[in-house]
Amino acid sequence: MSAVLVGTSHGTDDPAGQAAVRALLDGVRAARPELDVREAFVDVQQPEVGAVLAEAVRDAGASDGGPAAVVVPLLLSTGYHVRHDIAQAVAAVNASGEDSPDGGSSSGGGAVAAEPLGPHPLLVDILADRYAAAEAAHGPFRPDDAVVLAAAGSSVAAAATAVEEVTSALAQRLGRPVTASYGAGAEPRVPAAVAAARAAAGAPPGSSGAAGTSAPRVIVVSYLLAPGYFLDRVLEAGADVVTDPVAGPARAEKADPRLVQVVLDRYDAAIAS
Repeated sequence: MSAVLVGTSHGTDDPAGQAAVRALLDGVRAARPELDVREAFVDVQQPEVGAVLAEAVRDAGASDGGPAAVVVPLLLSTGYHVRHDIAQAVAAVNASGEDSPDGGSSSGGGAVAAEPLGPHPLLVDILADRYAAAEAAHGPFRPDDAVVLAAAGSSVAAAATAVEEVTSALAQRLGRPVTASYGAGAEPRVPAAVAAARAAAGAPPGSSGAAGTSAPRVIVVSYLLAPGYFLDRVLEAGADVVTDPVAGPARAEKADPRLVQVVLDRYDAAIAS
């Protein structure tokens, strides 16, 4: 029996964000029909990851040398939720002996946590496509337009390092500079990065250049999984163009198959480790 995949996202009150995460997990189910895929959250929504993980391990029972359940963080970078909430849930389940009928240890079973979704080459592919879609809708973009990548952010240094890796890869893909920015936890924050990019491009504060006009524009590439609080703040940050998030346009009926593959890559790597 395959280990249960517990897809764990931050959680959001935004119905479009909730639908995007459900579509992603439905895409995982479609790609691997034999997998038991369950949804959990670290904040805002229920059920919380600890409860889902404990039930998944109980249902799966002991396995032949492998984990009974794998938590795949549906988060683009490491941070508090990965290092504390998810790690604590995994440790609690393993310490409780949930996988063993007598409450003791067993051969195999238990739970492990996979790495967060980013950085990953397929995510860079997706971001480049979101940029291209925005250019098709609002372009053509000019060489003097500025590009800012907006990530959720974390005070964990490794998170900023991962975002910088994605930013560098996207800049290479696009053939133009890209500046990293953050919604919280790290600097520069998105509004400050947008303002700095506009000033550096020589556009007056508050200007909003359109295609074919003299004022350079600021394009924000949303390195955010789905609609929700952080995307709303990005939309308010003063950019001229904001791309769709990684999961795609709101109300998309199916998940991007590349994002599904990233989830499965993380799951497979956790099983193999």
